[in-house]
Amino acid sequence: MIVGTGIDIIEIDRIKNSIQKYSDRFKKKIFTQKEIEYCDSQAEPAKHFAARFSVKEAVLKCFGTGMSGGILWKDIEVDKLESGQPILNLYGKGGEIFDQLNLKHIHISITHDKSYAVAHAIAEK
Repeated sequence: MIVGTGIDIIEIDRIKNSIQKYSDRFKKKIFTQKEIEYCDSQAEPAKHFAARFSVKEAVLKCFGTGMSGGILWKDIEVDKLESGQPILNLYGKGGEIFDQLNLKHIHISITHDKSYAVAHAIAEK
């Protein structure tokens, strides 16, 4: 049963500008080390950072909490299977909210083009 959904779109240049302005400080506040290593290994890192940021926003909307209650950006991590399918890892308050809502799974989908990254999250009980 679907109990929550969230969608987000972000301009890739917005994330690119934040990375240029704040560099590692921005990355370390928002992204896990695993996410940073993955994105930095790509030909266009900003596109991948933007996609992951968009997933984090979509999941927060899916939870219905936003950034309230002590959840941190790094409590939501985007990973991927060998097939390339994106998956979600939740830590700290992210995991607690998942458990409080009695969720079974959060499905995520990501896309990006030259200018935008979009993510969709669906919470299932």
